[in-house]
Amino acid sequence: MPTADVSARPAVPGDEEAIAAIQLAAWRDRIGAEAVDALPRDEVLAGWGAAIESPPSREHRVFVATDGPHVVGFAALAQGGEVIALEVAPEHRRHGHGSRLLAACVDTLRIKGGTSVRAWAMEGDDAREAFLTGAGLGEGGVRRGMEGPTGEMAERMFRADLEQ
Repeated sequence: MPTADVSARPAVPGDEEAIAAIQLAAWRDRIGAEAVDALPRDEVLAGWGAAIESPPSREHRVFVATDGPHVVGFAALAQGGEVIALEVAPEHRRHGHGSRLLAACVDTLRIKGGTSVRAWAMEGDDAREAFLTGAGLGEGGVRRGMEGPTGEMAERMFRADLEQ
């Protein structure tokens, strides 16, 4: 029986094009097309290129999910075990890519001696919350607010302790 050619791997130079496109599409869904269209795409692209080629610390990592030769999702891991971004292209959701990306982050944390993983979900993003809780993360009791293009936006933190 043939198997699907899907994986999660560290991002390499050249992946930033797909990462930026996936991120901007996700933001378009969350905060609206008008706000996203006002963002300088070249700066988003350059930011991901820098994150891949010269991360700000040894703990920072960028991973991509692939389906055949195509990048269909990404995750960014920062200091302290924080997953600062995890997105999958809409047409590739619910195929295990998000789980593979989260597993790559957790595996990296375990190898580096990390003791916990944290991720954030926008309040009201039931699909993201269901994904994180289904992956074993529990609500962390922390809420943070930020100014968005349509007013105040808030995120809730989810976390899990890692067994060593």
